[in-house]
Amino acid sequence: MNPWISTLRRHRVVRASAAAIFLYGFAGAATVPYQALVGIRELGLSDGQYALIALAASITNVLLAIGFGLLSDRFQSYRRPLIFVASFGIIGYGMIWAVPSALTFAIAMIAPLALFHATNSMLFGNVRAQTARFQPEEAAIVNALMRMMISLSWVLVPGAVGLILAGQKTMIGSYLIAALLAAACLATILFWLEPDHKPRPEARVEGGTGTSRLAPTTGRADRPAQVRMAGASFAGIARLLHPGILSRVLGVALISQVLHVNSAVLPLILTGQAGGEAGTVGKIVGMVAALEVIFMFFWARMTRSMALVPALAITAALYLVYLTALAFAGAVWQIWVASLIAGFAAAGIISLPISYLLDMIRDRPGLSASLIAVNMFLGGAFGAAVFAFGTWIGGYPAASILSGVAGVLGAGLLLGLEGRR
Repeated sequence: MNPWISTLRRHRVVRASAAAIFLYGFAGAATVPYQALVGIRELGLSDGQYALIALAASITNVLLAIGFGLLSDRFQSYRRPLIFVASFGIIGYGMIWAVPSALTFAIAMIAPLALFHATNSMLFGNVRAQTARFQPEEAAIVNALMRMMISLSWVLVPGAVGLILAGQKTMIGSYLIAALLAAACLATILFWLEPDHKPRPEARVEGGTGTSRLAPTTGRADRPAQVRMAGASFAGIARLLHPGILSRVLGVALISQVLHVNSAVLPLILTGQAGGEAGTVGKIVGMVAALEVIFMFFWARMTRSMALVPALAITAALYLVYLTALAFAGAVWQIWVASLIAGFAAAGIISLPISYLLDMIRDRPGLSASLIAVNMFLGGAFGAAVFAFGTWIGGYPAASILSGVAGVLGAGLLLGLEGRR
């Protein structure tokens, strides 16, 4: 039997987590390709305001993801925190659709949607906690499967949303579609993920010699345990801030920011200087996602004979070529051609950093998974800064090229760090 199918059949947690992250990806795929169009063109945000909202949302997301990651590790519970954060997708997407305004967009992005996006890293943490006891080959299959689910969710949804809303004066309807998909993600977590196993309460012996009885520890007896748990949380945060870890996350984030900037400039360049229509954005994004799924297998094979960091450097260099071509595109067909390079490079930029980050703190699944959120935060923050600065000095084309250069600098930083080690 195919090992991928066999792994799915044997492990319910893998099936449920893969389905949940697939639906989570669906919700994002319905809105992200059109997010800049909605925020800037339809709701009237300036380029700087849009970048500031993206930065604030990234900060909120990383703080929440780290906090929930620490709580999950402390209480060995992933399902209940996942239910909590996943429910905010319905609220965030729903409020933008129900009350479309610049203020509603900002509030939804910074609060409920930032909380909803913690679902991504927490699902990886949930799977990581379970695969710790798997065989190495099986664990690698599970990690690859989770990464592919994200890309698969982007294959059809952006184009389908573009077709559904074709001819409409606004793309706000995409947020209603996303709210429904977020509800499906929540239902999958609620009804498919196995309930958390409650640990037995600690007990102590009461009484002297003779008959004794067990009673749960309460009051002062709990304080040492609470102190230990608080200390573990502070120790976890200290590990995240270790220079060796933080510098590597910084390098990965400089590479990852190219995806954030591309999601903003692609629709604006395509519907601007290239003279395309909004519906074409979804078709191009869907094609790129399909290529990503295909080339993820290629990068998985490449990393058997090549270290992760050199592979990341290659993808960053190729993405610079794509972003430069996008910056100079004067027709839609040129963007289609350039996007072939994007699909090949993005497959590595999406998949390779996850394994690299998860391996940094092997003994703390929730904490290591929160590195994904830290990377998303820093990538989003760098992306927002590059977008704001680039549009200020030379419009969307300048932002595109500047982003590609920053990605190559991030790859150079990682090569230097790993070379010294």
